[in-house]
Amino acid sequence: MERGPRISDTRPCDDLSRKDQPLTVHHLNQLLLVSALVLLIAVAAVRVSSRSGLPSLLLYLGIGIAMGQDGIGDVSFSDAELTQVIGYAALVVILAEGGLGTKWKEIKPALPAAVALSLVGVAVSVGVTAAGAHYLVGLAWHQALIIGAVVSSTDAAAVFSVLRKVPLPSRITGVLEAESGFNDAPVVILVVAFSAAGPVEHWYVLVGEIALELVIGAALGLTVGWLGSYGLRHVALPASGLYPIAVMAIATVAYAAGAMAHGSGFLAVYLAAMVMGNAKLPHWPATRGFAEGLGWIAQIGMFVLLGLLVTPHELTDDIVPALVIGLVLTVVARPLEVILSLAPFRIPWREQALMSWAGLRGAVPIILATIPMVTGVEGSHRIFNIVFVLVVVYTLIQGPTLPWLARKLKLGTSEEAADLGIESAPLERLRGHLLSVSVPEGSRMHGVEVGELRLPKGAAVTLVVREGTSFVPSPTTVLRHGDELLVVATDPVRDAAEARLRAVAQGGKLAGWLGTGGETAR
Repeated sequence: MERGPRISDTRPCDDLSRKDQPLTVHHLNQLLLVSALVLLIAVAAVRVSSRSGLPSLLLYLGIGIAMGQDGIGDVSFSDAELTQVIGYAALVVILAEGGLGTKWKEIKPALPAAVALSLVGVAVSVGVTAAGAHYLVGLAWHQALIIGAVVSSTDAAAVFSVLRKVPLPSRITGVLEAESGFNDAPVVILVVAFSAAGPVEHWYVLVGEIALELVIGAALGLTVGWLGSYGLRHVALPASGLYPIAVMAIATVAYAAGAMAHGSGFLAVYLAAMVMGNAKLPHWPATRGFAEGLGWIAQIGMFVLLGLLVTPHELTDDIVPALVIGLVLTVVARPLEVILSLAPFRIPWREQALMSWAGLRGAVPIILATIPMVTGVEGSHRIFNIVFVLVVVYTLIQGPTLPWLARKLKLGTSEEAADLGIESAPLERLRGHLLSVSVPEGSRMHGVEVGELRLPKGAAVTLVVREGTSFVPSPTTVLRHGDELLVVATDPVRDAAEARLRAVAQGGKLAGWLGTGGETAR
């Protein structure tokens, strides 16, 4: 259902798609220059957003609007179909990056609650928001249902970028991150169904179709993720730079397999990436950094294109309806879906209040709003404008105030000990692994002697790099912040050695007795 229908009368971008203008090297140079300048401005915007607390999507949308018809760039762009295709591709990358960064130990206890929010919660949100759009704004039921479905999906990019900067308990971040990864699938199915010609006659058929597509997508995602992680762990590639490419390619295969099998490709790519992200793959820090970089590029391109698609002077008449529908969504629909969905789990009211306010919308609803435009739904341009204004205004309100609300509800946690950066390179002929370990600021490995690491037999610290100087450590060498260690481990104890290193980083030299885990030498 992720595949948007095609129509023949979608207007192309006025200048970029004229077939009578051949592409020359000069045009290519201009395109590269403009693209590079946009990326540099967007990278600077990341810095501004991180310091101000504003979600980066607002700054990227602003760049697109500034380049558009009413801005300084005066670029005429109205191709909703191209925007939808690029938006889907960008969402695949964003979900893959989010899945790679999702820790199974955090998401496992939160999985039932996240599934409930993604299914029951979406149904509640669609119904309440559509009712508000119909009775308060006066939209026809068809248009109201489309808007209700479009804005019911929390945005993965917004949630991942904001929540990972806010020190919240892992059970809350686990629920919200999993929800944002899961709820895109049923929402896309609903939007496509509501945007199709004719009304949905049998709701139970639609529910069954959603369930079937989710099952197919989940099964294929888990299968592709497991096969991919198994292959990457047992086949030594000739260059470390190939591992990040392979991981992203496998995640894309999961999406394509899910979509081609008439399942949910979005759910498939998220689950496949999550499986690989928790499989302790070789060269993992490099892979994680590569995926994060691709995620930023996807966000920048997607948001700038959405900013280009909107025409600011056409938004004036839809500001009040957008504010009303957004108020219904934020104050009524979201809290109600949280209360009803999480009722069986007995989650404290303070956590439910924070989850209600943390239902962040972002580019996903704006992308989904292009579906009725492509299918030619009556009033689709107004739907797009309402969704655009709603997302911008309420993201501007919710994102920066989320840390403040967490503090008021006393849900902020103290900063945890910094995790180790461990990179693994397989030594295929020696049946071993070379672990590169960085000791960051905040790690409790600082002050621990090498002998006190108590690594399992078959693992040893062979080299320490400190302030640009390398030396072979002795058992009494004291580790410090900023050290880089080279640890050689045989294949059978590789996982145990890494687990022990992480345990010491979090619990110090007494990790084995304090219950923080990690295998010890026998």
